[in-house]
Amino acid sequence: MAKELTQEQRETLLNTLKARFEKNMHRHENLEWDKVQTKLDANPEKLWSLNEMEETEGEPDVVGYDEEKNEYTFYDCAKESPKGRRSVCYDRKALEARKKHKPANSAIDMATDMGIEMLTEEQYRALQELEEFDKKTSTWVATPSDIRELGGALFCDRRFGHVFLYHNGADSYYGSRGFRGLLRV
Repeated sequence: MAKELTQEQRETLLNTLKARFEKNMHRHENLEWDKVQTKLDANPEKLWSLNEMEETEGEPDVVGYDEEKNEYTFYDCAKESPKGRRSVCYDRKALEARKKHKPANSAIDMATDMGIEMLTEEQYRALQELEEFDKKTSTWVATPSDIRELGGALFCDRRFGHVFLYHNGADSYYGSRGFRGLLRV
């Protein structure tokens, strides 16, 4: 599969990203869209990944800039876990371990295919500082290897005005649990 966008897809995506950027300045105060677009123009493969985030209803937006690395960070900013990435178990090992009722995919495989990273617990909590997310859904987060080796995986959500971290079997999947990703450009 070619990881390139047509000119029309590129223009549509950039217009969507720009409109979201301008509508949500609280997520990226003191940053300018023109500088973000310059970085995107120089990295077309990143545009493809952002389009994948958008197509799965993640609503990616800029949440930070690292001056040292000259790098913008996009997170999925959909109010609830992205619809196109729900009902997935944690990783390939968990998917293969299921004997019955296998989900279509795993969060780790989808993120890899999309060219993005899954949020860590720390990154998820930072996102929740910007505004409230996942009040009805939950999100798999990158799980430390010692937990994963024991068959578990971590997920987070926001309930009762607080962000919670939970555990579940990595092979579990629910219609209300997906994953959020990040992309550095």
